Amino acid sequence: MTRPNLDRHLAGWRGPLLAALVALIAGLPSLLLLPPLDRDESRYAQATSQMLESGDYVDIRFQEDPRWKKPIGIYWMQAATVGLTSAVENRDIAPYRIPSLLGAMLAAWACAWVGSALFGARAGFLAGAMLGATFLLSSEAGIAKTDAMLCGSVTLAMAGLARLYMASRAGTLIKGDPSQRPWKLMVWLGIGLSILIKGPIGLLVIVPAVLMLSIWDRQWAWLKRLGWGWGLPLVALIVGPWAIAVTIATDGGFWREAIGGDLAPKITGAQESHGGLPGMYVLLAPLLLFPATLLLPAALSTGWSRRAEPAIRFLVCWLVPAWLIFEIAPTKLWHYTLPTFGAIALLMAAALTRPIGRVSQWAGAGLALFAAILISGITVYGLTAFGSSTAQTWATITVVSAVTAALIGGFLLLNREAVTGILIALCFGILAHAALAGTIRQLRPLSIAPRLVQTLEANGLAPQQGLTPGPVAITTFHEPSFVFLAGRDTELTDADGAARALAAGRPAIVEADDAEAFRLATARTGVPGRAVGVVTGHNYSSGDDVRLTVYAPPEAPAAPDPRR
Repeated sequence: MTRPNLDRHLAGWRGPLLAALVALIAGLPSLLLLPPLDRDESRYAQATSQMLESGDYVDIRFQEDPRWKKPIGIYWMQAATVGLTSAVENRDIAPYRIPSLLGAMLAAWACAWVGSALFGARAGFLAGAMLGATFLLSSEAGIAKTDAMLCGSVTLAMAGLARLYMASRAGTLIKGDPSQRPWKLMVWLGIGLSILIKGPIGLLVIVPAVLMLSIWDRQWAWLKRLGWGWGLPLVALIVGPWAIAVTIATDGGFWREAIGGDLAPKITGAQESHGGLPGMYVLLAPLLLFPATLLLPAALSTGWSRRAEPAIRFLVCWLVPAWLIFEIAPTKLWHYTLPTFGAIALLMAAALTRPIGRVSQWAGAGLALFAAILISGITVYGLTAFGSSTAQTWATITVVSAVTAALIGGFLLLNREAVTGILIALCFGILAHAALAGTIRQLRPLSIAPRLVQTLEANGLAPQQGLTPGPVAITTFHEPSFVFLAGRDTELTDADGAARALAAGRPAIVEADDAEAFRLATARTGVPGRAVGVVTGHNYSSGDDVRLTVYAPPEAPAAPDPRR
């Protein structure tokens, strides 16, 4: 298909819609295949399930503990998708992940939409597709946290802002122009959603971009025409009712914890050992952007050599100041730079509109191969340490697909077929990511909580079965994934607490390090219980190997016959 024909087929709504479809295909395997993950995902999901159970949609809690770290947005979205597609009693993690998948699709759509306006329909589609297929966004799309939706809301705001900026440079940004009102709505709606999802983090991307643009251009007048008169009230309407309600419900405790207990420590130090030196995100970029890594050097070259172009300048201002802020901040997690990935994808697409230099070609091919080798190494390590024969098939597909994406994509890039190369790399990259999700699912030693619940159910001990009084008591392995699967009332306790649970006729799970203390405690209560199963594995949150024994109380009924 020739370029004019391709542009025609991708024009209008088609290109952004196809880009969103790419994000859907890339993120769906993680959503469907991965078990509940520790620790943040299961904390979010459990807090949402408690909202649905209690009917309290303001005060966020994990069991009885306040969870006043992030705003309410993602919890409300998860509650809506669970209510529409499932039931809280099912303890199925997939419905809680749907907002993240929608956030990734929104990011890809917005990126393609603005890319079409800046660089043409083909480049716009490729920008959105590359963003949606990156390993980082497609991974976050299948995890029930805030980050994919934050990326979507920020990308939406920046897309609208880009159109307004370009209109100002062309002299067509007119106050009150109804044709530009949707662009302004995108800006303010994106800002409002980003605040409701993750507080000020989205503003750390948007505000520095606007300031750097205005300083670079030495023009501030365009900012007056962004629709402040109705935009700020719209943001207040999105955030305000919840902010008032949570202040009243928690007596101001939410703000003290969110700012003083969560945000401030991240700024002043490496919170929860999540630290890293400046430059960490640069080193991670080839891996997290894969398979689009192929065009990363070309994107950087384009940003520098074409910085005088208004569209490129806007993307540089979107990327650079926010990236520097994340690099300087003491607390670092892999996903923090995700809201800037839209700018990188658009710079990659812009690079495809002109011949790519030889240095960028070789560097892109080399980085893509390096990223593929990293992915292969991580996969092989997981298979070696925790794998089974079933995981070998998935792991083989992961390695072969990742290497194929890099080799074929790099070969075509070096032979001046960059567009074909990136399309093939995207196809194999998405396949590699899906197979990686399948590999992780088969690493049974890492899936401790699901196997514990299976053991309880096989012996008629799960509280949901109604055969044995609950809740389950468990020692040492106090991970949120088990709380999510076993229920809110799960008792996280010690050896004495487990012995008391058995004495009360409830099941108990005891970790090997607590076995002797548990034996002494049951001797005191006179109720030893009976071991009905053992689950061994590796707790990746703590880095410890665990051995957990499931005990049934003496009065517990026999396990149900699975043949009936």
